[in-house]
Amino acid sequence: MRHRKTGRKFGRTTGHRTAMSRNLVTALLEHGRIETTEAKGKELRRWVERVITTAKTDDVAARRAVSVVVQKPDVAEKLFSNLMPRLKDRPGGYTRVLKTAPRLGDGAAMVLIELVD
Repeated sequence: MRHRKTGRKFGRTTGHRTAMSRNLVTALLEHGRIETTEAKGKELRRWVERVITTAKTDDVAARRAVSVVVQKPDVAEKLFSNLMPRLKDRPGGYTRVLKTAPRLGDGAAMVLIELVD
């Protein structure tokens, strides 16, 4: 039974899965909008919500916790300087997941995930 076991595995090892998730979080915070598969987008939403909630308390501990997930230092700085003033008063729901057309190669369900302004 898999009661209370959250998260998707994507058929990858733990290290590969966490690296993929960190890269997706970094790309989303860097570009503001990315297109990915539906399963990855829904899982990415969990990661990004946690990172932004952590960044709300702008102290050294929050910056260190964010830098563990966000791979590029300039993207982490962009999160604290540009994105946090816009998202400071928002109680949650920082991302939006929109379904798009299936991928041409294999028909995988695709989504567009973006930061809400």
